[in-house]
Order: sequence, then structure tokens, then C-alpha cells
Amino acid sequence: MTGLLILDGGTGRELARSGAPFRQPEWSALAVIEAPGYVTRVHEAYIAAGANVITTNSYAVVPFHISEERFASDGARLAALSGKLARDAADAAGRPVRVAGSLPPVCGSYRPDLVDLDRARPVLKVLVGALAPYVDHWQAETLSALAEAELVADLAAETGKPLWLSFTLQDEDPAAPPALRSGESVAEAALLASRVGAHALLFNCSQPEVMQAAVEQARSVVGDAASPLIGVYANAFPPMNADSEANSGLDPIRADLTPEGYAAFAIAWAQAGARIIGGCCGIGPEHIAELARLRATS
Repeated sequence: MTGLLILDGGTGRELARSGAPFRQPEWSALAVIEAPGYVTRVHEAYIAAGANVITTNSYAVVPFHISEERFASDGARLAALSGKLARDAADAAGRPVRVAGSLPPVCGSYRPDLVDLDRARPVLKVLVGALAPYVDHWQAETLSALAEAELVADLAAETGKPLWLSFTLQDEDPAAPPALRSGESVAEAALLASRVGAHALLFNCSQPEVMQAAVEQARSVVGDAASPLIGVYANAFPPMNADSEANSGLDPIRADLTPEGYAAFAIAWAQAGARIIGGCCGIGPEHIAELARLRATS
């Protein structure tokens, strides 16, 4: 675990756990709208736990969650506020903490069948423009298909800021070869990440059991190149089938994924070649603190 870059954990569920206003359809965006102080406190909790990177709470600042009308009138302001909240927390940390600009799948998580690049492009352009003054790199998250990554790479290139691409994986059968939810292979994702000059290739929002094979396959493609770095931030959900949709409700959390249980997976990912590890939905500050403790003692 020496030299590991540690990400934060999930934001939405942590906001709900902390008492922030939280409901559908706004999801985690509701705190930005009504009570941004809660967002700051979540960022501070992850920094205190030892995270080197915190992520803007912009995942749900999209029409899918806040409505077409609100996004048109207020989307840029809300995205900018999510960036400022993260930047202020990072700058107050007393040590170097990076800010990742979260760029979500605009048309719905876990749904490669809904990918619509013409619809997604103008939304992502608003997010990129609003977040750019505050972030150190772009983190395109929970991508289900290569086409989504291609679009984000085009938009990110215009800013000159580094790009991290993070894909969600099929996880109904942990024994199956690792694949994106579109059915495209992890090897294809690794080749794309290398081709577009991504600084990191990550896998997120899938159960921990499928991550090691994805790391190994990605490493077999990129080898020992300095970039892209390989990373993982898994969720704590049971397996999600093809009809599932992330953020459609508060899904149950696995009892076995305690901080120690999650860290056992993280050690295996690091041994397989992951240099960036954090957590997604259901993984909280206590899990990040355990990762930081292991890094400090390894």
C-alpha cells in the first residue's frame, strides 16, 4: 500500500447519513441546493480520514435529477458551487489535497442503452465550464460504455486539465471475464484510455469482487507505463443486474464490507497493480481511514 493515492468515498449516502436534505429525484444535488454546509462537512470528513483526493458533489447536478428547467436556469451556478465547496475544503486541509471534478453519465447510471451523446454533450459542457476554475482534474465516473468516455475526452481536452476515466463493470457474476456494462471489454477501455491520454483508468460503482480481474486485465494492456495509472473505488451494494439503475433509491449495504472487510479487497487490488484506491456508494470515511492507516503502516 506504500505510495497509494487515496480517494474519498461515496458522497450521496454520506450526506443522507449526516442528516442533509436528501430525496429523489434530486439525490445528492439537494444538499447543494438547500444546505451546502453539509457538503462541506462530508468533504472535511474524508480529508480528516486521510483522502488525498476529494470529488465535487456534481454527480447529480444534471437534468436527470434536478429537471431540465432547473438545469437550464441554475445548473451552471449549482455546479460551480459544488466546485467551490470542494476547493475551499481542500485548500483548508493543511496538506495537499486534490479536487476531482465529477462528470457523470448524463442519461442515467448503469444504462448503456440510454447513452445519447447529442443529449449529453451540452450538459457536460455546462458542468465542465462551471467546474473548471476549481478542479485539479476531471473524473468521468460510472461510465457504462466507451462512447461516453470518448465524449468526455473531447470536452476535457479543451480545458488542458488531466482526465481520469472511471468505468462501472458488470457484476452479476464475479467469475465472468471483466466487462463494462455495455459488454465492451476492460482491455478495450484500457486501450481507449491510453489513446486519449487519460492520466488514470479506474473502475467504480461495482461490487468489490469484480475489481481485481479488471485491474489485472488493464495492467496487461498498459504494462508499466507511467500513465494511465490504474485505480478502483468499489461500492458496497449487492450485485446489480442489467435492469438496475444507480441512484434510484437507497440500496441495501452489505454487512460484510466493514472497513476491515473492504481493506482486504483493497490490499489485493494494490497487489494487482492499482495505485489509486477509494470508495463509491456505501463506502464512508471510516473505510477511507482504514486505507490510510494501512498505507501509513505498510
